[in-house]
Amino acid sequence: MPSFVLKNEETFAILDSRGEICPDRQQDAGIFHRGTRHVSRLQALLWERPPLVLSATERGAVGVLVSHLSNDDGGAVGGSAAMTIHLERSTVLTATACLQQFCFTSYEDRPVQMPLTLRLDADFRDIFEVRGYRRSERGQCVRRGIDGTLELVYRGLDGEDRVTVLRLSDPVQYVSEGQIGLIMSLEPRQTRRLFLVLDFHPVSMPLGAEEHYTAAMAATVQRFRDARRSAASVVSDNPAFNSWLMRSFSDVHLLASQVEDGLYPYAGVPWFSCPFGRDGLITARQMLMVEPRLARGVLGYLASHQAMVDDPAHDEEPGKILHESRLGEMAALGEVPFSSYYGAVDSTPLFLMLAGDYLCRSDDRDFIASLLPELQAAMAWIHRAEASSADGFLRYLRVAENGLRNQGWKDSDDSIHHADGRLAEGSIALCEVQAYAYGARRSLASILHHLGRNGEAESLLDEAAALQKRFHKAFWTPAIDSYALALDGEGRACQVRTSNAGHCLWTGIATAQAASAIARHLMAPTSFNGWGIRTLDERESRYNPMSYHNGSVWPHDNALIGMGLARYGHRSEALQILTGLFETACAVPIFQLPELFCGFPRREEEGPTYYPVACSPQAWASASVFGLLEAVTGMSIERDHGSGRVQVRLRNPGLPKGLNLLDIHGLRLGEEEINLQFHRSEHDVGVLVRGRTLGVDVLIMK
Repeated sequence: MPSFVLKNEETFAILDSRGEICPDRQQDAGIFHRGTRHVSRLQALLWERPPLVLSATERGAVGVLVSHLSNDDGGAVGGSAAMTIHLERSTVLTATACLQQFCFTSYEDRPVQMPLTLRLDADFRDIFEVRGYRRSERGQCVRRGIDGTLELVYRGLDGEDRVTVLRLSDPVQYVSEGQIGLIMSLEPRQTRRLFLVLDFHPVSMPLGAEEHYTAAMAATVQRFRDARRSAASVVSDNPAFNSWLMRSFSDVHLLASQVEDGLYPYAGVPWFSCPFGRDGLITARQMLMVEPRLARGVLGYLASHQAMVDDPAHDEEPGKILHESRLGEMAALGEVPFSSYYGAVDSTPLFLMLAGDYLCRSDDRDFIASLLPELQAAMAWIHRAEASSADGFLRYLRVAENGLRNQGWKDSDDSIHHADGRLAEGSIALCEVQAYAYGARRSLASILHHLGRNGEAESLLDEAAALQKRFHKAFWTPAIDSYALALDGEGRACQVRTSNAGHCLWTGIATAQAASAIARHLMAPTSFNGWGIRTLDERESRYNPMSYHNGSVWPHDNALIGMGLARYGHRSEALQILTGLFETACAVPIFQLPELFCGFPRREEEGPTYYPVACSPQAWASASVFGLLEAVTGMSIERDHGSGRVQVRLRNPGLPKGLNLLDIHGLRLGEEEINLQFHRSEHDVGVLVRGRTLGVDVLIMK
């Protein structure tokens, strides 16, 4: 039975087609709140039998699950014949509750007295327990029926009470330790409604169940409506591509939570539904063309959570940008180090890169100026980290006992290795991290230029140029015709063909000759499997298409590579990546690209092979289509902060296979706005400027 995901702030639900949770069928399903599973079983029985599933639809545009169900006969005494009762069950979340509306309609020719039983359980397991972590001790749980409600309370080892309360809009006949029962009186051809509330922060005077549901439904519809109004509209002449665009945009906003500084796209459901620095920064960058609000929220949040002290238990050093921030009992107790964890070597330079790109797109100078202390602290951390290494490269080495061994985006234990398969030891300098450090310098230099601090800006540009030369000399590996994956603690190159080298194109650190060589090997059949680029070339010793990072395909990885290929003029290769991911989206349910999928070669009449525990939705996977569209349309922005004019440059624009028309309406560039249409002609792709404000210039180049 397929799974459906809903999310609102710190609450998310993984439900089956009935809108239910049955742990016998799916052990990681449930309703989670603040890092803890508050509902581990939720089932409705008609005449003590589970209803039949007719259909289920997650209405992604409004964040609601609608299930159409019916009764089977079950042989029950007094029961109705099969499929005479229709149940439309709708589920919506608030930040602190799950609400359902049951609409029963009887097609019997006589009145029906239908027993309805609702079963509930909550194991209050931390998300890390659900993932498989073992704990030697847990808190205590109490279940009790009070005044027609069912209440479950968990007293955690951290001293916090976690609560789930089930209440209904109708009087109940009985309440036991794990279920509530009542009789529904159904007249022929009439609809009767019942409302269910699962409350995780019950208050003394709650809304009635029906009012609570109605308010929640109105709020979630408004939330997604506001998101669409605030963003640029992207529409093509291909209905399937439009479905992918709509699903991707909705999923990014489904995952986005309102934090103190704006919207922050949480990384993914179920395992990463919390702020991740790297994921949020890359998601915001990919969405920058259509939804710059996300970048502002991400930058503000990460600036306010920047490391201030040395704390080895959390891999924390002054100036570093957050890797992840977790709620939940295990994080609170220190059983995992992720309450506020800084074990990422790349989130700090990515923070600087996003700040520069956001300023260029938005002209939000006051906001970026307010972040200047945090931006400079981030660059100071990069300088200190580089100075502490013998070769001057930005490296990582785990200090926290339970922290991550590998601290780039490929953070599984076996992802960084030599050609013979040996794991890289010691402090590690990843190729893409040096590329980010290069991009960070150029980005901060751009910001400083705009703020009139030209001397500091020029110094950073000189540093970037010197780093570019040192990087190419140390990392270029003729034996693989690519950049080495990494340098280990003794300075030895990991001479392995990986997707990481493609990120070096994204920031511009690669030479033109190197970029061409990397493009050739990334698009070769040993790397590009027909759906996308593998994380590891199949010729390498650790290649495994079913691994997490050693042969799988990640959409966000492909998007960043595509953006890099386009930067160096390899537009056809970027189009090939976009086409592959589009065809992947068409082959998976509801056009929802997962976090990753297996790297097996593409075969006729077969879809991509799923990775069993991949998050779906995953923010940076959902955002990948927008980053790739920016790449293939050749779009870049140049801003003259003196005159206030902004120039939109479109270099050799292209459209993927299957699209002849693409409209981008309401593309906001600070106070300016532009509407563009890309259309396929006989020999190339033309551009029509359908509208623009006076401060926008357009330059179309070959």
